[in-house]
Amino acid sequence: MTINDAHCHFFSSQFFSTLARQRPLLPDQEPPDICRELKWDEPGTADALADRWVAELDAHGVSRAALIASVPGDEASVAEAVAHHPTRLVGFFMVDPSAADAADRVRHAIDERQLRGICLFPAMHHVPLGDDRVTRIAEIAASRPGVAMFVHCGVLSVGVRARLGLPSRFDMRLGNPLDVLKLALAFPAVPFIVPHFGAGLLRETLMAADAARNIHLDTSSSNGWIRYTPGLTLDAVFKAALAVAGPSRLLFGTDSSFFPRGWQKGVYDTQKQIVDGAGVSAADAALIFGGNFDRLFPAAG
Repeated sequence: MTINDAHCHFFSSQFFSTLARQRPLLPDQEPPDICRELKWDEPGTADALADRWVAELDAHGVSRAALIASVPGDEASVAEAVAHHPTRLVGFFMVDPSAADAADRVRHAIDERQLRGICLFPAMHHVPLGDDRVTRIAEIAASRPGVAMFVHCGVLSVGVRARLGLPSRFDMRLGNPLDVLKLALAFPAVPFIVPHFGAGLLRETLMAADAARNIHLDTSSSNGWIRYTPGLTLDAVFKAALAVAGPSRLLFGTDSSFFPRGWQKGVYDTQKQIVDGAGVSAADAALIFGGNFDRLFPAAG
């Protein structure tokens, strides 16, 4: 069975430089200092990090992966990685709709850098999904077939920010999957991806997916948000998602990010066991773990 990972973070040198600039008490800190503090490996160049990712995918039998530029303005790093391994990597990028040049950056990232996933974090950037600035970004996606919109909903926790003592003033009221529904209905040709089954807003995510067939769910991470609903299990989450969205709109992901931890095989093992235990057919499991990704993001060449 082909395994594709729809959700990995590309923690580039630019990513760590951005975090360093956000620490006002340590303005001269460099990325290697941050990595030593975290006990993570330094990323090196974008090409070197791309090579490491591909070696990691090879080691685990993973065919392709989406890599997310995990701070606004880091499109170039992921674009370089994708250009280095175009048959293995798909580039996503985070955009802050409140930035004056947001729309121009989105056009450039898609048209010039060949990136294919626009990532919105409304709770992080304090821009409601109904805002005209978000609509303009969705219009750009709609005019460029093959581009998807990834919208983080529900609870948002960025572990690296907490470990570095950086403020995380997120407004989680802005990450409602029902607001994704309004966008999805307005732009039916655009695939919308809601990660982590809605990250605590499962009910709303399923309602949205039931009303708009262009809404997809990614299964990534350990999905620790289930603790907010007493008695809920990840098995039950999968069964509910399969009953509402069906296997053709679930995208397997791990939420892998830094090295030396690398690709999170434990997430795959857990989710594969759940899917097998739910009696999902081999054909449908193949869609979840690889086929749906290949359909949305056909391999280059």
